[in-house]
Amino acid sequence: MLKYTLKRFFIAILTLWVIITITFFLMHAIPGDPFTGNKKIPPEILENMMAKYGLDEPLIVQYGKYLMNLLKGNLGDSMFYRARSVNTILAESFSVSGKLGGMAITVGATLGVFFGIVAALNRNKFFDYFVIVLAVLGVSVPSYVFASLFQYVFASKLGWFPVARWGTWQQAVLPVMALGFGYIAYIARMMRTSMLDVINQDYVRTAKAKGLSRQQVLWKHTIRNAILPIITILGVAVAGILVGSLVIENIFGIPGLGKHFVLSIKQNDYYLIMGTTIFYAAILILMMFIIDILYGVVDPRIRLD
Repeated sequence: MLKYTLKRFFIAILTLWVIITITFFLMHAIPGDPFTGNKKIPPEILENMMAKYGLDEPLIVQYGKYLMNLLKGNLGDSMFYRARSVNTILAESFSVSGKLGGMAITVGATLGVFFGIVAALNRNKFFDYFVIVLAVLGVSVPSYVFASLFQYVFASKLGWFPVARWGTWQQAVLPVMALGFGYIAYIARMMRTSMLDVINQDYVRTAKAKGLSRQQVLWKHTIRNAILPIITILGVAVAGILVGSLVIENIFGIPGLGKHFVLSIKQNDYYLIMGTTIFYAAILILMMFIIDILYGVVDPRIRLD
């Protein structure tokens, strides 16, 4: 197991390094720089600004220095938010993105599991068809479409919730539902399929034949085994929902990572672009690493192969 873990860890580090390298060189290949858009900057000051951030040095030298600072945990200083480090910006904004993502995945997992169970227990009935339609909509329609629809219906027309911003629970309802709707549909579909598969297993029939009550069979034998596939996808879902919150945060005016990421691209803020990209990539890679290790723990054949 140790060899398997070390191998997966090495692959994770290598993947992160490749992403850092590709992002760094592609970012510097974009025409322009963070300062030339401002025509009021005199050439002398522009030269000083380039020297301050090390942009006047050869690209390979900049790359080497950036990697050395990255190993020290220093993501550099923002070129747009003056006198603010990228570390500080990420720490402040992730607290908001983390809350939004956490609530969305909680709502998505809870309602998705519930809908999947009820649909499987009422197969070929109205609620089962309702969950199937819900799953198709949730998987095929992007979250930003639901965000705009929720704003129009529940905020503009009905006035139940604020259109945008962040701070109160009323302001959190629409973005959480818009971000979590796709996961409600996806998890409900998976839970329904898993439940139907477990219901037809021999050990469930044996439990019924022993005279166990419907509730005992349902909770101890059916749901307990059917929910295992859902647990395995939660790691990917957590990472995906954080990345997917970029658009939702901008639609609802939420001061999270998405706002800074989009603004950094508009302003060619090199260090903030790199910092947010590395942060999101690290989350995705970490979640995949954890899932790989859990797979190895659950199924010995995986780590032996």
